[in-house]
Amino acid sequence: MCLGIPGRIIEIREDRGLPVGTVDFGGVRREVCLAYVAEEAKVGDYAIVHVGFAISLVDEAEARKTFEVLQAMSQLDELEWMRETAEDSLAGLEEPGR
Repeated sequence: MCLGIPGRIIEIREDRGLPVGTVDFGGVRREVCLAYVAEEAKVGDYAIVHVGFAISLVDEAEARKTFEVLQAMSQLDELEWMRETAEDSLAGLEEPGR
């Protein structure tokens, strides 16, 4: 199964000629290649990230729906890490100013 996780772009810069961003997944921050979404991505946008690449942009409502689905899926014990990430991400979406 391929899984894309939505995260909020908090910084955009260039690294060796490639657009790169810091993306926040409910408090967990990762460096992500933004090459596929470079022309439309801006700080504050939500991107679907798969294996380190932002593959599309989504609005906050869609990001929330995706996290809720991930949270529901993660009721299985072997996916405990996914449940925790989804809960953290939903909590991050509820913070004022986001």
